[in-house]
Amino acid sequence: MDMNDVATRGLVLLGCGKMGSAMLAGWLRSGLPPQSVYVIDPKPSDWLNKQGVNIGGDLPDNPAIAIIAVKPQMMAEALPDVKALGNGQTLVISIAAGTPIATFEKILGDQTPIVRAMPNTPAAVGRAITALIGNPKVKPEDMDLAEGLLWSIGQTVRLDSEDQMDAVTAVSGSGPAYVFHLIETLAAAGEAEGLPADLAMQLAKATVGGAGELAEDVDDSPTQLRVNVTSPNGTTQAALEVLMDEENGFPALLRRAVAAAANRSRELSRE
Repeated sequence: MDMNDVATRGLVLLGCGKMGSAMLAGWLRSGLPPQSVYVIDPKPSDWLNKQGVNIGGDLPDNPAIAIIAVKPQMMAEALPDVKALGNGQTLVISIAAGTPIATFEKILGDQTPIVRAMPNTPAAVGRAITALIGNPKVKPEDMDLAEGLLWSIGQTVRLDSEDQMDAVTAVSGSGPAYVFHLIETLAAAGEAEGLPADLAMQLAKATVGGAGELAEDVDDSPTQLRVNVTSPNGTTQAALEVLMDEENGFPALLRRAVAAAANRSRELSRE
């Protein structure tokens, strides 16, 4: 199966909120015909209504892809819409956080090819990173297609087992919120040192955004980049002695934060 199959047989998108919209915008930019897309969403946005896709109404009998992009708490209500596509030739891709493949197999049938994916919110600017894992019914070409569809919002990685998804959720799925909070607190610390609030926020945003891009775009490791900025007995070293403290700094704090998120992900998958 390839993108020609998708254009011919159709793609069903269940849920078109921020993540669904980001993906749809990428597919349409890459040439997927709008008339090949069928969206199920109870409250279509103004943007969605202008895209020329099919909204509501009848679904194709045998679409190439069905993408589940609803929030986990909406899952029970939404899944009956695609239940008829189970145990067939339709590849189901879920980006619903905390919902294991077994849940979909139970509802759609265990012969359904299902890919579970975990993107993150930088999808809105094409800078997501999405982890994927498929069940045994997913063929290599199906996984290639799923990965190709998710390239529309950023990078992709394949996992060795679904057990890794809780840690992925804690690092990259929830991780943007940690960075946004870093920006908030860095700006607040600048204010505490006498900067106007708007200037402190501009400095914090640009610094975190620029440092992230630098870390991705150069060959040096983040460790080397940190060393490059740290002059002996200078200002950066003074700050890092606080941040790198093993008991009270970033190492212990982020270990606890990521562990809390991963544990909550495990709990949600059992509920």
